[in-house]
Amino acid sequence: MLHIPLDTICYIIAKAREFQSKEDVVIPDVPSSPSEDWALQVLAHHSGDYTLMEFVECIGEMNQRQRAELIALMWVGRGDYTLEDWEGAVDDAIGDYSVRAAQYLIAHPMVSDDLEEGLIAHGYSCED
Repeated sequence: MLHIPLDTICYIIAKAREFQSKEDVVIPDVPSSPSEDWALQVLAHHSGDYTLMEFVECIGEMNQRQRAELIALMWVGRGDYTLEDWEGAVDDAIGDYSVRAAQYLIAHPMVSDDLEEGLIAHGYSCED
């Protein structure tokens, strides 16, 4: 069961897709941890981007469990965890990942697709 409203997840997916589709956004290789400096540099470079600010603000309004679920949703969507491992994925996302959730998520080039796949695994869709 997700503790994040579906419309909030769909909003985050749309904002991530909108931000990452811009020509001047270049995301290097996928980070191995949420605290890698280059991810923060990418965000700092685009700190005036309204779409990015909306993305970060929306995630910043979430509680720790919701941010951890958002990260776990991406992990399920990209195949790092199965739906049967959901609570383990959420537990693994609590801490450093959930504190820097917006930075961690936006640094992944396929985050919007992975979040959508995670929703589908849970039986939801932004299409509904």
